[in-house]
Amino acid sequence: MKLKFTKMHGAGNDFVVIDAINQQVNLSPAQWKQIADRRFGIGADQILVVERPTTAGVDFRYRIFNSDGGEVEQCGNGARAFVKFVVDQGLTEQREIRVETMSGIIAPRLEDDGRITVDMGAPVAETDRVPFDSAGLQPRHVGNAELWPLEIDGKRTEVAVLSMGNPHAVQVVADVDHAPVAVDGPLIENHPRFPRRVNAGFMQVVNRNQIRLRVFERGAGETLACGTGACAAVVAGIAMGLLDSPVAVATRGGELSIAWQGDGEPVMLTGPAVSVFEGSIDI
Repeated sequence: MKLKFTKMHGAGNDFVVIDAINQQVNLSPAQWKQIADRRFGIGADQILVVERPTTAGVDFRYRIFNSDGGEVEQCGNGARAFVKFVVDQGLTEQREIRVETMSGIIAPRLEDDGRITVDMGAPVAETDRVPFDSAGLQPRHVGNAELWPLEIDGKRTEVAVLSMGNPHAVQVVADVDHAPVAVDGPLIENHPRFPRRVNAGFMQVVNRNQIRLRVFERGAGETLACGTGACAAVVAGIAMGLLDSPVAVATRGGELSIAWQGDGEPVMLTGPAVSVFEGSIDI
């Protein structure tokens, strides 16, 4: 079949966005992986699919496929690209929409300056909901955060474990440029303590309102930016007493802004979304 698509990115985290309202889309994991392949397909960290909603009071359904072909619960940078896409394509006249995902409802809003703000919902710290197998482990308490010990390739590290609709393990490092992202990232991603795998974040605190961040994403590898990873890192940093909201998050692909007012409150993610080109692919 021939599929129309739009190539987009949010701070360098790149996407193939597909309208499944005006064309039929029913692909296998192998076909999603082929589309995301940078040599034999279009190339993307994630593929975003726009569908009609299945829930009352919601404008669209938002599905996310990683570059390994697997479907995942959430993607913050993708949510910004999603709202820009549906506005640019004339699928809605609203500047703020409600979108259903595998992990719940989110509400992205197109701002007057062209950036997009997404209400990502409240973070989840209960280990069984992340999910994280904490059996037999004792966390170290830092501020209001729990840091859990992990054995990684024979050495011990500590991570804050939480969910932003998808699982994250965040650790503080002295310098992200020299952090072992390529080595430890896949080991954390596939650690047996995370039954659904995990996104591994490496956070350097610059000051109380600024961090530098690298994320090894579950099913995609290191990306230039990770929206939910930025949210998770800021929540962890605030809980540890290291940061104050709002926080500027410098990624390798650009800057994101994260605001969080504390337990039970939603995390607000603001950043850019850019359309690069449109095309079609035989798949």
